[in-house]
Amino acid sequence: MARTIVGILRGGTSSEYALSLKTGAAMLAALPEERYETRDIFIDKSGMWHLRGTPATPARALAQVDVVLNALHGGAGEDGTVQRILDRAGVPYAGSRAFPAGLSLNKVNARELLEERKIAMPRGVAFHLREKMNTHDMAREVFAQFAPPYVVKPGSEGASYGIRIAATIVELPDAIGDVLDAYAAALVEEYLAGEDVEVGIIEQFRGEDVYALPPVHVHKPVGARFIESTHHEEGSLRHTVPSNFTREEKQAIADLARAAHKALGLAHFSQASLRLTRRGPYLLEMDSIPGLYQGAALPPALEAVGSSTREFLEHAINLARRA
Repeated sequence: MARTIVGILRGGTSSEYALSLKTGAAMLAALPEERYETRDIFIDKSGMWHLRGTPATPARALAQVDVVLNALHGGAGEDGTVQRILDRAGVPYAGSRAFPAGLSLNKVNARELLEERKIAMPRGVAFHLREKMNTHDMAREVFAQFAPPYVVKPGSEGASYGIRIAATIVELPDAIGDVLDAYAAALVEEYLAGEDVEVGIIEQFRGEDVYALPPVHVHKPVGARFIESTHHEEGSLRHTVPSNFTREEKQAIADLARAAHKALGLAHFSQASLRLTRRGPYLLEMDSIPGLYQGAALPPALEAVGSSTREFLEHAINLARRA
């Protein structure tokens, strides 16, 4: 039987470059050689595509590929750019289409839609570099709506890159300014005390149209106030799954993750980051390409239901080829 040729995209131009390399390596290692011929398609930090170590156009790199697995976290890998390249090439690929992927990466636009759909989220205010008000006026606008501490996020970044914490209103103008200068858009959210949770979503899995894996309780290193980008890079996060959350809490978490996945129009799979508070779960963000690197939440969640990275990838390949 002929093997399926699977192109695996990894690397890329975003700040999540190193994590993308690791997720791509996990994909390459998980697929059995007797069934799949894998092609490691590397995209360097300048955006140049490479096949077998040689620069290549996307069309050449994708020639004769049966299906693509996208391990490009953030940037062009999730903002719709790569998805449009794959659409033009006519190559089936696992994951969300261009518009929903880009929408989920853009925290400001995603928040607007999710709020319309009544998805529970921390209160937030968005600012752009083009705005005429200064950062002190921005801070006062936020303070008029909710009290500190504040979480200041870039408009389109993942894995906690670029996040600032402002413990007081005095610290907020500088935090907003730092994020605006670096990313041109800033989202200021209220800091909600609670437990960090990750939930993987898989479509057409285990007999369900939209299946929610068991919630993963994410434990930060001692002394950390929030999950930082270095925690992902160093693999210093700990995961408890099955968690010790109550049955009602687990159900509320799963319902919220599924609702957000559907609201954004995501496809095949996604991952929800939430904060479980005394008032229930709140969505922090949706990721259209879950990490499979060491220290990511999806692999232990798969293992908790008797699955594996291999089964997940083979299922994703089948979803892509049926799309």
